[in-house]
Amino acid sequence: MVQMELNLATALSDKGSALAASDVIPVIAVPKGIMVMNAGIEVVTASDGSTFTVDVGMVDADVFVDGFDATSAAGVLSQNPAAYQPVMAVAADNIDVTIATLSGGAVSSGLFRVWAVLMDCTDEGDLTAQEVARDVA
Repeated sequence: MVQMELNLATALSDKGSALAASDVIPVIAVPKGIMVMNAGIEVVTASDGSTFTVDVGMVDADVFVDGFDATSAAGVLSQNPAAYQPVMAVAADNIDVTIATLSGGAVSSGLFRVWAVLMDCTDEGDLTAQEVARDVA
């Protein structure tokens, strides 16, 4: 498992203007040949937005999380959408947090833990047992 913190104050500073619906924030880099078995988001510190939801995904923006309330209390974890399935990275990609909805005032704070369970599916090479000195002595 890997995890990263997403600090909305930092995302706001990096963007240089107000966060808005449809903004995509790359959070976890996923190399080619890695299968993302699952991913999600947890509120560490609630956001200050009034109506604010996010999605978590890769090729499909909401494959892992769809419409998570980013103003939830600390400790609230996301649930997978009904159409959830693992995703294979056929090229280098990112797990992104996309701002799905944002209204009722600007967002300037909020801290989230974004996590993913990854499985390396790249070729492991020759897995045939090899002879060593003790086998032939």
